[in-house]
Amino acid sequence: MKTEVSRRDFIKKSAVAAVSLSALTAGTRSVVHAAGTSELKVGLVGCGGRGLGAVTQFLLSTKTPVKLWAMGDIFRDNLNKCYGTLSKGAKARYDRKKFGSLSALMSVPESRKFVGFDAYKGVIDSGVDVVILATPPFFRPEHLMYTVKANKHVFIEKPAGVDPVGIRKLIEASGLAETKGLSIVAGTQRRHQNHYIDIMNRVHDGEIGEIVSGQCFWNIGECFPLLNRKPEWSDMEWQCRNWGFYTWLSGDHICEQHVHNIDIINWALKAHPVHIMGMGGRAYRKGPKYGNVFDHFAVEFEYPDGVRVASYCRQSPGCTGRISERVVGTKGWAYTDAANGILQVKGKSKYQSPASPNPYYQEHADLINSIRQGEPINEGRQVAESTLCAIIGRMSAYTGRAMKWDWVIKKSKLDLSPAKYEFGDLPERPVAIPGKTRLI
Repeated sequence: MKTEVSRRDFIKKSAVAAVSLSALTAGTRSVVHAAGTSELKVGLVGCGGRGLGAVTQFLLSTKTPVKLWAMGDIFRDNLNKCYGTLSKGAKARYDRKKFGSLSALMSVPESRKFVGFDAYKGVIDSGVDVVILATPPFFRPEHLMYTVKANKHVFIEKPAGVDPVGIRKLIEASGLAETKGLSIVAGTQRRHQNHYIDIMNRVHDGEIGEIVSGQCFWNIGECFPLLNRKPEWSDMEWQCRNWGFYTWLSGDHICEQHVHNIDIINWALKAHPVHIMGMGGRAYRKGPKYGNVFDHFAVEFEYPDGVRVASYCRQSPGCTGRISERVVGTKGWAYTDAANGILQVKGKSKYQSPASPNPYYQEHADLINSIRQGEPINEGRQVAESTLCAIIGRMSAYTGRAMKWDWVIKKSKLDLSPAKYEFGDLPERPVAIPGKTRLI
């Protein structure tokens, strides 16, 4: 995959997160595409399960005219399966309602179906107004930059990257989108969920007092399906198809899933941590079939003013599950999970927030409304910072080293890109060993 600026070249040119945008913007703002009532053409980059879910939600979240215009994936079979499901309909699952054929909302001829590592360019350049970026996380910073330079609005799935080099690029692209008046909505759907918004407003209004500590959890069983490798698959194809078990593609599950909970803590505190120390390992995942990811992490995030938050995530079957967040203040505490928001103030009765519409649809409705109304939403920076929190937690657990946010965002040279983008040999990186794995 050829890129305008390679990730390794980018780190040589950028030692800080806030990169000057003057050369890219030329002091102008782009026209907002498909404002008003005109048809919004959407392109899907990444046709796996999450891509299928995201484009379904986009198409069904609005009564205004929208059309699936182009699709792209590394693999032809992924694209064909996604197209077939959209055309025929599918049962409900965790992130979507049951739906029938969406053919009336689709116009994707063979000429607008793109396959390969450069498929994203074909989709973005096909005449779309909005792009859904739903590939494995590693590819998202490069894809976002290309999308923004092409003056398209974006839905970008979380996490937004896997290493500090990619996050710097993401922040740059987000800043560029702001100057162009483009919307970026991230797949941190809790930010679009009524009870989360309600509880966070109350926390920010001081109802539980000054926050002094917190906890967040994403403890579940096994999540990603473990594939059997076919003899004809090269190393690159095997890793891309089994991407959840490879750090360079997924960022490990602390990034891929736990970023949701970390994002809520950042939201509550209106800040990112300043110091991070983590640990983790592989208790359940034994052997090469599980790639090189861990199955558990425990991280302490220290925020400004000494506020410490304990973060836990685990993917192991047969264990107690918990997916939630809690912040403790001087007057009480607030608890949130996907279904509930509870706020307890000392001396007062417990408050429980109202029910929420499905956030997986609401985030797309908010994106579409922002485009229609010409009032851009830009969640690029916040998802970049939440993703970087998870990345640093993983870096600390992998190396056994505590580290400061400022060092990682300004100086870390960790870049997980492969040497080349083609289906062929790709040696697997070894499983990290704390105390021996080098900090980069």
